[in-house]
Amino acid sequence: MADITRRFGFRHLRSTPTSHIRHLRGGQLAHEGTGLAFWFRPLTAAISEVPADDRELAMMFHARTSDFQDLAVQATVTYRISDPTTAATRLDFGIDPDTGSWRAEPLAQLGALLTETAQQHALQLIARTPLADTLVDGVTAVRERISAGLAAEPRLAEIGVTVLAVRVTAVRPEAEMERALRTPAREQVQQEADRATYERRAVAVERERTIAENELASRIELARREEELVEQQGANARREAEQKAAADAVRTSADAARRTRMAVAEAEAAGTLAAQQAEAARTLGEAKAAAEAAWLAAHQQAGPEVLQALALIRLAEHLPRIDSITLTPDLLTGLLTRLSVPGGGAAAPEGTER
Repeated sequence: MADITRRFGFRHLRSTPTSHIRHLRGGQLAHEGTGLAFWFRPLTAAISEVPADDRELAMMFHARTSDFQDLAVQATVTYRISDPTTAATRLDFGIDPDTGSWRAEPLAQLGALLTETAQQHALQLIARTPLADTLVDGVTAVRERISAGLAAEPRLAEIGVTVLAVRVTAVRPEAEMERALRTPAREQVQQEADRATYERRAVAVERERTIAENELASRIELARREEELVEQQGANARREAEQKAAADAVRTSADAARRTRMAVAEAEAAGTLAAQQAEAARTLGEAKAAAEAAWLAAHQQAGPEVLQALALIRLAEHLPRIDSITLTPDLLTGLLTRLSVPGGGAAAPEGTER
């Protein structure tokens, strides 16, 4: 929308770069172009503002297929007013000289023309097409048909409008029909999902069975190896016992031989010792016999006094040891009396034998 300001009974208009301004003064063209700025008198001016930029027109309409099913079509048309001068003469783009707003609704008229034209061509196509085909190829077919119909529409060319692009965003049936159409596909998808689930379960069961078989085979192998280990341990124990018994036998034989040798040596030593002892005893006996014989011979040649002295000596050798002697006066008196007797003898006390 143009920007209009007031100054002393005059008006100043400043338009945007995307607006085409057409200024008539007294029926004569005074200014025309885009992005204009000028002064004018409101009482003698007739100004039109035509948008020169690209415009988007969204539309939605209902259609019926050849099998009497309702559809909703959503589309967007991109257009531009390529000839603003012609459009300004065919549609009312006049603006208020005080506010700069349109006096009428030219864009609504242009939008209605585009919508009705597009809807007419789309309905003609959909009315001859079954629902299933429309849902499969409807978007492309409807877009191409609308584009061709708008491009061939003579009235759009007469008012200077060019259609740049057509986009069809959706071609959808009613909610109940859409659910009904989705049901077979959903059932098929569900069947595929169930089949995939069953296959996955079958694969899982097969894998579990394989794992169980592997575990069982591992346990069997482990048991077999344990059995071999027990057998090997028994063989090792038997071999160790045999070796220990052999070593004990060798040790026993060695001990017996050693003991036999020691016994023989001891017997030989004992025999030698006995012979030596016998020889010593014999020699000692002979020496004793010779001594006795010499002693007897000496005694035979000695007198009675000598023999008595020797007898006393022998008797004294065999008497017990005397640690102390107690002498009483009586005993000393007797001894002194005996010593005082002439002839070297002591007088015997009365009542005693001499």
